[in-house]
Parts: sequence; C-alpha cells; structure tokens
Amino acid sequence: MALGRYASDLEAGDDLGSFEYVVTPFVVREYTHSVELHQAAFQEEGAWPAPLVHIDKLRFFKRACPGGAGPTARIHYEFRSVWCGAIRTGDRITASAKVVERATRKGRDHIVIEIELRSSEDGRLFVRYRDTAILSYRQAEQAA
Repeated sequence: MALGRYASDLEAGDDLGSFEYVVTPFVVREYTHSVELHQAAFQEEGAWPAPLVHIDKLRFFKRACPGGAGPTARIHYEFRSVWCGAIRTGDRITASAKVVERATRKGRDHIVIEIELRSSEDGRLFVRYRDTAILSYRQAEQAA
C-alpha cells in the first residue's frame, strides 16, 4: 500500500489503512527502553500500559510513504492521546489511521493524522491519538 512517495504527498481524507498485532513483552520492553520509561510502573508484572501508538505511527508512515518525509523534514509538532482502556501484554490490537486535515498556517504546511487502537476481539477503543506535524517551512523574505 502506498498513497504517495513521501509524507508530504498525503492529503486530508487519505486512509492509511489498518493492521493487527499482538502486544508482546519484547515490544513493550523495547518501546519503554526507547522512550526512557524505566520506572517500575512500566517494567514490572502487571505494569501500566506503554503508549505503543508512537510505534504504530511509524509503521503507518513506512507503509504509506515509502520515500520518507519528502523534500523537507517532517517535524513532529504536537500530539494528543486519549486513553480509554488499558492495553496489556497478550492483547491483540487493530491500529487504524487516517489523515483528517492538511492546512497551511504561517507559511508552514501542517498535517493532522488520527490513529485509533482497538481490541481486535471486540472493537473496544483503547487509544485515540491525534498527531500534528509540520511538513514544510518557508522562510520569510528578507527586506530589500
């Protein structure tokens, strides 16, 4: 599946698809290590769920934008996560994503992607994640 070569090709309304996976101890350990969540609450038996949505976002970009960010770097600007339930080791998750907005503000192209993580078994919503990235930047013209 490829919607465009680059992330900068994505447009509002693009459906980035979905995929399933099982949350394994390896995935949780590697993710928590990568984002420096070394606290016992994330590492011990019965730990709090890790916010795996960041890994899923990278998977969506890799699948939908095989050429990477594009002619200019994609800058992660802001995100909002709403947790609706705990994700535990052994859970089967369905991740889905879509581009909900693309706009130019102050000379910068912004893109907003919404990702949902749901139970593959019964469709319960675990996480709704809204990610805003800047796709390009135009420098202000110099006064003559």
